[in-house]
Amino acid sequence: MTPLPPLGAPDAASGRPARPPEHVDAVVVGGGIGGLVAARTLTRRGLQVVLLEASDRVGGPVRGGAFGSPPVRLDLGAESFAARGTTVTDLAEELGLDVVSPAALSAWGYAAGRAFPLPKAGVLGIPSVPWAADVRRAIGWLGVARAALDRVLPRFVADTTDLGTLVRSRLGRRVADRLVAPVATGVHSAPLDRLDVAAVAPGLLDAFARTASLSRAVAELRAAAPAGSAVRGIDGGIHAVVEALTGEIAASAEEFADSPRTDATGPIHAAVRVGQQVDGVQRVGADWQVTTTVGDTVRAPRLVVTTPHVAPLLAPWVTAPGEAEPGTVPVPTPEAGADIWLATLLLDAPELDDAPRGSGMLVAPDAESAADAGVAGDSKGAAGVRAKALTHATAKWPWLADRVRRAAGPGVHVVRLSYGRIGTTTEPPSAEEAARDASALLGVDLTDRVRDHLLQRWDGSLPPPTPAYRAQVAAFSAAVGHTPGLAVTGGWVAGTGLAAIVAHAQAAVAAL
Repeated sequence: MTPLPPLGAPDAASGRPARPPEHVDAVVVGGGIGGLVAARTLTRRGLQVVLLEASDRVGGPVRGGAFGSPPVRLDLGAESFAARGTTVTDLAEELGLDVVSPAALSAWGYAAGRAFPLPKAGVLGIPSVPWAADVRRAIGWLGVARAALDRVLPRFVADTTDLGTLVRSRLGRRVADRLVAPVATGVHSAPLDRLDVAAVAPGLLDAFARTASLSRAVAELRAAAPAGSAVRGIDGGIHAVVEALTGEIAASAEEFADSPRTDATGPIHAAVRVGQQVDGVQRVGADWQVTTTVGDTVRAPRLVVTTPHVAPLLAPWVTAPGEAEPGTVPVPTPEAGADIWLATLLLDAPELDDAPRGSGMLVAPDAESAADAGVAGDSKGAAGVRAKALTHATAKWPWLADRVRRAAGPGVHVVRLSYGRIGTTTEPPSAEEAARDASALLGVDLTDRVRDHLLQRWDGSLPPPTPAYRAQVAAFSAAVGHTPGLAVTGGWVAGTGLAAIVAHAQAAVAAL
């Protein structure tokens, strides 16, 4: 999206002052999925909405792109959403998009120098049957013997401080390191001991309280889950959601009846504005007044903030429940998320037609050291693998395989590798390194098969859902709920994943 010129800044040539504040029904700060969904929800109520995004594009960690040839568009960020609930499916249908399921393939794990299919009956890698054959293949008989104790240990033998301590206390270290770590750290880009159980596995602690067994709790959650794959996608890519949302919000500005003022960019009520970093929030009577670094000022009785960077500006106006004066609620201070690089490879590799590692692989944090130690396994010399995950995109998504096949011919595949773990600066992978890692993980030599590649950075876009941070968010959100005309949403509040963010955004603005 091309950035709009500043709408309220003084004219550089004439020196004319910025025009007076604009008055609309709602201002949404932040153009990620949470902001876009919040803005659309408000516009569908007939409200005049302005969305302000600091960067030069909307969508946050949802983005599309294409190789030079063939020019098939694909996701360069989020590529699926959790199938729990119908929120995202309903939204996609309203936007005229087709929801699709991935191919019925297993995901694989890589840990302790070995590649193995991940157990099917699990939650975040936690198995529901500790002695199942696919669990035994991953953790061995010693691991099974320890994990089986979960069924007889008393309920109080459980440390629920975080996901890592919970799994180790009930099922042992091998389950934590070889099964849960590849999945949970791959999804949330943070160590197990930094993950809040309730945030990353909703309902798990309640199920454990009922069953007194972590594996039985997982079985209960699995039984209650809808049939089929745990994730869904969009025909054409998740980025189509961003494009459809943006188009619908932008179109709402054309219906503003009281917008006679225009400039070179068109009506001043243009609904989606990029390059607009918010640097001030004030209360003016019953309205919220928002100012940006380019000189714009917008007033509205409703304000929705979807980014943690603006949260400190709300602190003087937010009152905690039971408090008489505002300004006493601590603002959440999110830790920077992982510095992630995604390398997407277009490969001439007919050997991948049979999907030798299913839909992809999740790599345990210790895999590099294990591989360097020369542990025998199925990865055919995977020493020094730096990737934390691999998605065989053309195996996982039939819609993408069909488009690539029609555009580039048979035997051409798309593989995506993710690099970066929390707490470190990630060096961008070269196409050669990504091909070496893909070769090691897939068991196929791909080092001279790269037709094209794409590189995308996501720098700390989401904070790790630690218990301390989730407590801060809960307290701040409660205070926001007692502040008239104000709502907060987005991944920093709702947690990771499209399903969580969409549902939260819709609920957050429902009462505004």
